[in-house]
Parts: sequence; structure tokens; C-alpha cells
Amino acid sequence: MKILRNILIALPVVFGSFSCNYLDVVPDQIATLDNAFSDRNTTLRYLASCYWAMPRSGWYGNPAWCGAMEMIVNKTLSATYQPMQLGMGLDNATVPLINYWSHDPGLGTDGWPRSLYAGIRECNTLLENIEQVGDLPIGERNRMIAEAKMLKAYMHFYLLCMYGPICPLRESLPVGEAVEAPRREKVDDCFRYVIKLMDDVIESDALPNVITAKNTELGRFTRAAAYAFRAKALVYWASPLFNENTAYNSFLDHNGEPFFNQVYDAERWTKAAEACRQALDACAEGGVRLYEASDYRVQGAAISDTTLQLQVLRSALGETWYTNPEIIWGNFSSSMGGIVWACMPRFSANETLNDVVLSVPFSTVDLFYSNHGVPIEEDKEWTANGMEKYNNRFTTRTGDAAHRYYIEPGENTAAMNFDREPRFYSSLGFDRGRWYGNYYVQLPDNNAPVLKGRWGEPSAGYLPHAYNCTGYYPKKMVNLATMYEGNGFMSVEYAADFRYADLLLLYIEALNETAASENARPDAEVYRLLDQLRTRAGLEGIEDSYAQYTNKPAEPSTKAGMRNIIRRERNIELALEGHYYWDCRRWRTAEKELNRAVRGWNTLESTEAEYYRPIRLYDQKFSQRDYLSPLPEGDIIKNPRLKQNPGY
Repeated sequence: MKILRNILIALPVVFGSFSCNYLDVVPDQIATLDNAFSDRNTTLRYLASCYWAMPRSGWYGNPAWCGAMEMIVNKTLSATYQPMQLGMGLDNATVPLINYWSHDPGLGTDGWPRSLYAGIRECNTLLENIEQVGDLPIGERNRMIAEAKMLKAYMHFYLLCMYGPICPLRESLPVGEAVEAPRREKVDDCFRYVIKLMDDVIESDALPNVITAKNTELGRFTRAAAYAFRAKALVYWASPLFNENTAYNSFLDHNGEPFFNQVYDAERWTKAAEACRQALDACAEGGVRLYEASDYRVQGAAISDTTLQLQVLRSALGETWYTNPEIIWGNFSSSMGGIVWACMPRFSANETLNDVVLSVPFSTVDLFYSNHGVPIEEDKEWTANGMEKYNNRFTTRTGDAAHRYYIEPGENTAAMNFDREPRFYSSLGFDRGRWYGNYYVQLPDNNAPVLKGRWGEPSAGYLPHAYNCTGYYPKKMVNLATMYEGNGFMSVEYAADFRYADLLLLYIEALNETAASENARPDAEVYRLLDQLRTRAGLEGIEDSYAQYTNKPAEPSTKAGMRNIIRRERNIELALEGHYYWDCRRWRTAEKELNRAVRGWNTLESTEAEYYRPIRLYDQKFSQRDYLSPLPEGDIIKNPRLKQNPGY
């Protein structure tokens, strides 16, 4: 199952270590540089080291894991877990919590995170030396050049999202010569550079449509991936953080001009929408599409249509890459095994190898729609009689026949776990809820194991640091092939950094924003494509759902209303995958959304009455300064030409 390691990890990297300060312009391994490009094999290994430099998706080095408190960890772990500290507004410039600008070996594991500038420099080195490789066929050389440019563009883009204005490293700085210390450049110029690199890659036509050597090449860029990342960069550039951001009108470059553009450019959304359409076309040529029921490989006993739908929704993310048509690109240098280990509950006291520490707070749970496919706080059934059903969602209710595939009949669980959309049940595990899949796939789905999460029961914690602190488990993140074997635990790795549903939602968002005014009706394609995702999730079309079931029936009829709907759909479809951290920043909604009490059930209690008592776990904090991460003070001391981000 651990496919990627064949080329991107298992291949021995030529260089044993790398300098992680981009201002150190002398390559660490200059003595071996000639050997790095002596032949095809060593050049492939060097390319693998460039891929290895990419940001990781795992526990450490990724601000999106818990950084927006879409998921959280318990208080025993939170004091030392950097993304949780980000969520509480505790970042600082002295020792940034997550540092991709320059290296701090004290953070993360295996020396991660490391400077992305170091990775960019490695890409530059490959681009500057690949022509000297004598036994490299021209087609393969061109492909590797395109990959190095994509890697370089991706790392610049990641820095842009994290820090705003950056110092583009367009080429290697000369060795042994005095060079002028770099300055941060305007955001628009940085985006233009990133998109130009991606344009070069696409125009070269050097990337394959499909990865055919799946045992050795998964994780390398395809043509569809290049188009998709270009589309994503253009959507970000059009978004409010980078398009008319007057909150940064006094954040000025060395010429006294704003780093962020101060005038709204509507044309950016038009370009973004066109780029997304082109990316969808490239996906079609590469066989990338939504994962559907016909793709699900049924195992064990026959299952109901209800359970099949949940399995399909889970598989859209967690299916192993070589069998998942939805994956555009995945970073296989990141292991998702550790995430799975932290998400999957125990169903027996003998199962002790997973720590079930990632928990889902009420703020995320409430996002999911009702069974009518609309927000529960707007559903006429939930809001009738003075919001009676909505306000009583923290009480308990007994499992019934109508919910037998979701909840154990006759058992009491929270009222908020009833009458919800299928993505709620495919994404979340909860006390007295069924958990079909993994090593239980052979059982009939109406007799699937039941998660029992009250203290002292198997699914609750068993160590001071190993317990779920909200009562909701990220079921979605557990690959269906992950299983217990006796008292052992085999976690299956997968990679889904960019999947088709993400791209589809970016296109829908961009297309909606091209409508002429806030009150204008969006293009019909907005509704058609959004309903594709809703159909897979077992929901009616967006307009029919709002007309029948909400107290806001006109909401889908305007650009402004659809903007709210599209963002909610994106937060639901991509929930727990690490996208919300970046989305709420580019939308500039984080100040409104991320200042709140973070709540969950009282999971350290064993009785039903005490367990089902909402408690305040954390106070989430976000201010204007938190839209951008701080540059490390040490780097500014070394290079006074660098300007710190506002607020630090």
C-alpha cells in the first residue's frame, strides 16, 4: 500500500542533508554536485529530493491540521502541538509555531518543517544542470524540467498563501560572489511569477496525461495536476485576501507602495473560471473524475444502498490512489498513516495501538446539513416552534428503525446525530453510531459495530494523552482498508492533497463570482455542477432543497446567496481535509468565524447524563494579524531589508 516510496522516498537521495536557510547561497553539497547529474539515475534521485522538499500533510509542519480548529486534540497534547497553538492565536515572530521561511530543527519530526526556499534552490540547481546529463532521453529531460518548475511554482505558492509578499527565488544566486540581500515583492508580482512558471509547464506539453508506472511513479505531476494547480493559484489571486485588501493599505514595500493591491479586479475571477474549466478538461483527458458507486469494490456481505452511499463518500478521499479516479495529485512524501492512527476508534479493549486523539468539535459538526440538504439552522423543521428542534440538539434521543444503518436502535445518543445528511454519517463517528468498514466489512451493515465512547468503554481513551475530547471522531480520514488484526493495527496510507471535488468547487466558486452584480443570478452551470456533488451525497438539487425546506427560499437565486451556499458546500465536502484553514483566510472570513468557544461532549464521564453535557474546551482566537504568518525575527536581523508582517 505504501506506493510512493518507490521513487519519491525509497530512492536514496544523493544529498544527505541540505542547508535550510535560503540566504545561505552556497549549496551544502557543492563537492558532490557534479555527481548528482552524472547520469540518468542520479538525476532521478535528485528529482526525488526536490519532491521530498514539498510541504508535508502529516501531523507536524502542516498548519491546516487543527490550525483552524476544524479538528482538535485534547488538552494533554494541545500545549505542545503547534497547529493547536495557532488556533488559539499564539503565533509569534521570535519562534514561529510553524516555520517554512527558514529552518528550525526544534519543530516537527525528522527536521520538518524545513525552509521551502531550500527546496526551491534544489529545483533551481536541477534546472541549471540537467542539460549536462548525457544519457537522459530528450522526452524524459523535458518531463523532469517541467516537474522541477511545477515544484518550484508550488513551493512559491505555498509561501504566498502563508506569508503574503515573498522573495521569489527565480534562479540560484551566484556562489562566492557578493549579492544584494533580497526584498519582499508585491503580492501581484509574486502571483504573476508563479502562474508564469505553471504556464511554461503546460505549454511544454512534457507531463504525461496519466501515470502508468503506478508502482514507481505515483506522486509525480501529471498534465491534469499542472492545470489544476494553475487554476487554484488563479482562484486564490482573485480571492478577497489578495484582491482589493485595504486592510493592508499601510503595509508598504521599499518604494512606499502597498504590498497588496488596493483596487478590486473582477477580471481575475473570469481568468480563474476559465483556468478551472481548462483543468476539468485536462482531468477528463487523464481519466480523473468524481468517485462514484460503480468504483466501490464491494467486500464481504451485501450492504444496503444507505451504507453503500456512505462507503462511496468515504472512498472519494481515502481510496488508495492507484484505484481512485478522484485524485488529481497527492504528496506521497507525506504519510497519512499517522493521521489514520489518530482518528480510528477502538471497538475492543484489546485494541491498544491507536491513540484516537484527533477530535471534531461542535462547530464542525453543526456545519453538516440536515437530511433535507440545507443548514440545520435554516431548515423549517429544525427552526419551527421557536427553533425548538435546533435548540434541543444537545439533548438525547433513542435510535430507531429509520436510522438503523447510522445509529444502534434502542441506544441513546445526541439528538444532533439524527436527521442529518449522508456526509455527516460518512465523515463523523459518534457514541452509539455505527462504524461500518475496515476489519468489520464482512458483517451485515445493520449489525455493524457500534462506537461506544463514554469513559470506560472501548472507544473512549485508555491513556492520559490518548482520548477523544469531543465525542466526535474523524471517520472520513480512515481508509477503508485500515484494519485491526488480532490486537495489532495496520494503517493504510493514502494521499489526496488535490481531488476532483476540490477543483469542481473552485470552478463553481469562480463562475459564481463572474456574475454581474451581487443580486444577479449566476450562470446555470453553477447550479448544474453543484448538484453533481449533491447528487453523490444523496441530496436534492440546491434550488429545490431551499424552496421546499428552508426559511430562506430565495438564497440560491443571487450571486451573494450562492456565495454563502458554495462556501458552506466546500466546507462540508472537504471537511477535515485541511482546506478550511486556507479558505477562511483567502475569503477573509476568519476573524468572524474563528473567534469562538470550542465545545464538545464531556467525554471523561461514564454516565449518559454526564457524558452528554456540552463543555467549553478552548477559546479560539483570531485577529487581523493572523491572516499571515510571521517571518522569523532571526531572518530579519540577518537581512534588515525584509519587512515583518503587520501585527508581529
